[in-house]
Amino acid sequence: VGKKVQAIYLWWHKPVIDKELLQSMPNLKVIANSGVGMDHLDLKLVASFGVKMANAPRAVSSTTADTGMALLLASARRLVEVHNISISPSMEYCEADILGVKVAGATLGIIGMGSIGYKIALRAKAFEMNILYHNRTRRKAQEEQAVGATYCKKIDSLLQQADFVMVVVSLTPQTHKLIGKRELELMKPTATLINISRGAVVDQEELVAALQAGVIRAAALDVTYPEPLPRDHPLLKLKNVIITPHLGIKTDKATYMITEEAVENILAALNGLPLPSEVIPS
Repeated sequence: VGKKVQAIYLWWHKPVIDKELLQSMPNLKVIANSGVGMDHLDLKLVASFGVKMANAPRAVSSTTADTGMALLLASARRLVEVHNISISPSMEYCEADILGVKVAGATLGIIGMGSIGYKIALRAKAFEMNILYHNRTRRKAQEEQAVGATYCKKIDSLLQQADFVMVVVSLTPQTHKLIGKRELELMKPTATLINISRGAVVDQEELVAALQAGVIRAAALDVTYPEPLPRDHPLLKLKNVIITPHLGIKTDKATYMITEEAVENILAALNGLPLPSEVIPS
C-alpha cells in the first residue's frame, strides 16, 4: 500500500521513519508528530523527499508545564519518600528525616523559555517564586514583567543562583549533555535539578555522581536515556531522585488535543494549505 500513503501520524515515535520507508511511499506529503520534540526524526532526510513535517506545540504546553511543577513540588516536599513511610507497616520515622524545602520565595531557574517554559513561569509566579531564565532569544519586556522573570544571558549565572533548575529545551546537537559535570558543580548544594525535556540533555553518569556526592540536593526526572532505564541503573537506587515514565503530555484531554492538532496539520498538507505547526529543518 506504500504508493497510497499520503500522510503519517507518528505516535510515540512509531513507525520509525527511515530512508527505506520514505522510498516506499512516493506520494507521502506530510508526517505529523504526536508531541513537540522532533529529535527522533532526521528532519533533513525527510525534507529531502519533499515531505513536510509538523508537531503539536499547542496541545502539549500546559500539560507538560503541569508535569514540571508537579515534579518540583514532589521533590521539594519529598512526597514519594513520605508516601512510602505512610503506607509502611511500622509507620516509624524521625521528623528531621522528612524535612523538605520551601518553595515560596525560592528561586526557579528555567533553561528554555519557549511556550512550555513560559507556562512554567506563570505557574511558578503563583507559587511566589523568584524566576530566572536562560534562552537563545530574550523574551519581550512585557512578557518578562507579566511573570516577574529575569533574563540570564549566560547559563552559568542562572545555575549559580537557582534553588530549582528546570530544563525545558529541545534535544539538538547543541543541547546534548547541556547539563554535565561543570554545570552541576556550579549549582548550589541545596539545589534540585528537574528535567522534563529529553534525557540526553543531562549527562546521566555525572548526575548520578553529583547526587551521590551531595553536589546537588536532588533531581526529579520525567525523562531518561534510555526509557525505561535498566532495572539495575544506579539512579533507581537513590533516595534523592524522583523518576516518572515520561508523563509530560499523558492526560486524556491532551492526548485528544494532540490528535486533533495532528489531523489539522495533515488536512492542511493534503489540501495544499500552510501547516499550522510546520517544522522546518534549520
